[in-house]
Amino acid sequence: MSALSASPTPTAHSDLGAWLDYIYQIHVSAIDMGLSRVTPVAQKLGLTSTAKKDAYVFTVAGTNGKGSTTATIAAMCQAAGYKTALYQSPHLIDFNERVRIDGQMVSDAELIAAFAKVDAARAECDVTLSFFEMTTLAAFLIFAEAHCDVWVLEVGLGGRLDVVNIIDPDMAVITNIGIDHVDWLGDNVESIGAEKAGILRDGIPLIFGSDKMPKSVQARIDAHQSTAYQAERDYTHQVIDETTWQYSSSSVTLRLPRPTLSLINTTNALSAVLASPLDISTDAIEHALQTVRLAGRFDNRHIAGRDWVFDVAHNEEGVRFLLAQLVPKWQAHVENKPNARMHLLFSMLMDKDINTVVTSLKAAGLPIASWYVAPIDHPRAAEMTQLVTVLDKHVDSSSVHTFDGLPQATAAIIQDSHADDLLVACGSFHTISEALTALSTDDTPTSAMLSA
Repeated sequence: MSALSASPTPTAHSDLGAWLDYIYQIHVSAIDMGLSRVTPVAQKLGLTSTAKKDAYVFTVAGTNGKGSTTATIAAMCQAAGYKTALYQSPHLIDFNERVRIDGQMVSDAELIAAFAKVDAARAECDVTLSFFEMTTLAAFLIFAEAHCDVWVLEVGLGGRLDVVNIIDPDMAVITNIGIDHVDWLGDNVESIGAEKAGILRDGIPLIFGSDKMPKSVQARIDAHQSTAYQAERDYTHQVIDETTWQYSSSSVTLRLPRPTLSLINTTNALSAVLASPLDISTDAIEHALQTVRLAGRFDNRHIAGRDWVFDVAHNEEGVRFLLAQLVPKWQAHVENKPNARMHLLFSMLMDKDINTVVTSLKAAGLPIASWYVAPIDHPRAAEMTQLVTVLDKHVDSSSVHTFDGLPQATAAIIQDSHADDLLVACGSFHTISEALTALSTDDTPTSAMLSA
């Protein structure tokens, strides 16, 4: 199978945008699960289990919380002095966000050099690879050539057949298992669990971040003779006060500063680090928790004179995490600003459970004064009719404002709101990406630059 000829092959002198456009086009589908095509290319590049050499690899799968978990693991390892590689997806604004070493995005030049090597190997193997496969191999090549001490890898979709799984982990983490990506993973937790547990290898530890473990996951644990550490059984967390929380297991109890990210995901990340042989002190853990940030995960910002919360929640479990933090956030906000109202910037992809997400948001009892809704600029975007049909079932239609695109909706939500109000954007990575891009672009009506 040869590459599609939609655009010429870039060169080492082409810019990153040209390479990304090319990589998008060389395979017939954006998602094509399976390792049969990518494995020979990985072998050609030397990206087998030996690629990591002496590095310690954490691989993180799960329905929600992968980004927060991987970011926290990486922050702890980096704070302890390890040269730490972090691979995440998708990105919000710049592709380089996906590939980081010691917290810094790799350069365009590093990516271009890696893309050229991966494309040459792909051509020699006479296969096409999806965008995710090509870019993941490039990331791994960068990590291997940089001789990173620790690799922290976020699975893209599922686990067993995801390209991230070509690298053998030393530690597996499954954050949780919910219903999502049913077209590829199945429509029940047993089939989804079996796919996610495909990241296990013989004898390695597993951190399982939920108190409910599917039988399919336990079967994989038994088959690989893995040691499993499960939330609420082997480790727990407890909030002490607004600034402190406690981590407890059979071997250690720690009082730690509260991070900006989810405590559930932080607890899973800490469990993974403590179960590893890495030398990571309590001081390093505390420093990491005080500094780790992740754009788009209960991401609080002040932009264009407004308080914002950006969250990529796009399924039932994700909305539950969002609401667990948003409800107390709103209560504190309105205590300080009694005249405040809440406005929601919202859009989703067509293959997500829009009805469940909207129902969950509505059931939380938050006083959402208005919904600003527009389709995402993406092939899988839910059309306006689909979004409005669902909203009409649960929301007063007079509170729903529709727009042709998210840039227009973003401008309108600022124009219609007041300085005391709280603006919330959620529904998809793409929703947050387009909103942040609109807010950071000078030619948008807001002319507002991002601020932390």
